[in-house]
Amino acid sequence: MLFRSDNITGVCPEVMAAIQAANEGDAAAYGTDEYTARLGPAFSACFETEVIAHPVATGIAANALALATAMPPPAACLCHDHAHVFGTECGAPEFFAGGGKLIGLSGRHGKLWPEDVARVLAAQDPKRLQAPPIAVVSITQGAEAGTVYSLDHIAELSAICRRHGVVLHMDGARFSNAFAALGCTPAEISWRAGIDILSYGATKNGAMCADAVLIFRNSPHAASLDRWLGHRRLRAGQVFSKMRYISAQLLAMLEGELARRNALHANAMAQRLSAGLRKLPGVVLVEATDINEVFVRLPDAVRDSLARGGFPVTGRPADPGLVRFVTGWNSRATDVDAFLAAASGGKAPGVAAG
Repeated sequence: MLFRSDNITGVCPEVMAAIQAANEGDAAAYGTDEYTARLGPAFSACFETEVIAHPVATGIAANALALATAMPPPAACLCHDHAHVFGTECGAPEFFAGGGKLIGLSGRHGKLWPEDVARVLAAQDPKRLQAPPIAVVSITQGAEAGTVYSLDHIAELSAICRRHGVVLHMDGARFSNAFAALGCTPAEISWRAGIDILSYGATKNGAMCADAVLIFRNSPHAASLDRWLGHRRLRAGQVFSKMRYISAQLLAMLEGELARRNALHANAMAQRLSAGLRKLPGVVLVEATDINEVFVRLPDAVRDSLARGGFPVTGRPADPGLVRFVTGWNSRATDVDAFLAAASGGKAPGVAAG
């Protein structure tokens, strides 16, 4: 299972301690507890502006609710055709939007590019009833290729969206890995670059089951985005009777910059893995290793060596020749080195892998 995904990691000690602390005694239900009350101020401090925080349990819920709020029917969302919201969330955004539509757009390195977005938005004819109007553009940070959008790239997309009155959403499943990689603040990579609504991911970065939809109060779309989001959360089953356990995890990630520390470590382990793989004959690095994902093509000899060393690997479903490795907050340098030793034909000393 090693390096298969950052979803397979355990819960980091700080988050587990926060859950245990929240378990002491009774607390008010359905988000009226003291932990949930602290979320808005905690996120606002982290992002250096007023944030409306809606905690949820999964990234799919965060994306579906954020996009459903931003594209009420008959509106549409423009996203990358490799984005999770487009291809791997079982139509959740469309379902929760009650008839919204996702429009996939190709783009190199897993990203949407300003010239392409500008062309599509400019081609819209508001008088043409046959096509759903695009109300939101969604980008993934880090992108599905393990790459990151620069601050200037996001700002360019935001300027285009603002000109057309379109919401800019960020799927931040690996948001912390991205801002850690860029060496910037959460504020700089989000609202200061023009993001209106963010799906904030914590689960992949050491939480148990905690993500959030964040609306930036200074967004021109804030009032309309927040108007019905609470109702949508309840209807989607994302207002938990014991919400304090979700909120406590998010608070733990924000306090003491735990999110940044975990992400920096995961990114560093990916760099170590990527650097080692690049030294092996025939290995092709497909994308830059910006965050904690490594995309490579492996020759048969390396695959065979990994299998013999206890690390069988499989390709991506749509491209069997492409392999993705993902490091996590708890990845160890010794595991990376054992993996690389196996890849080069040596023996991996008793480390389970997949």
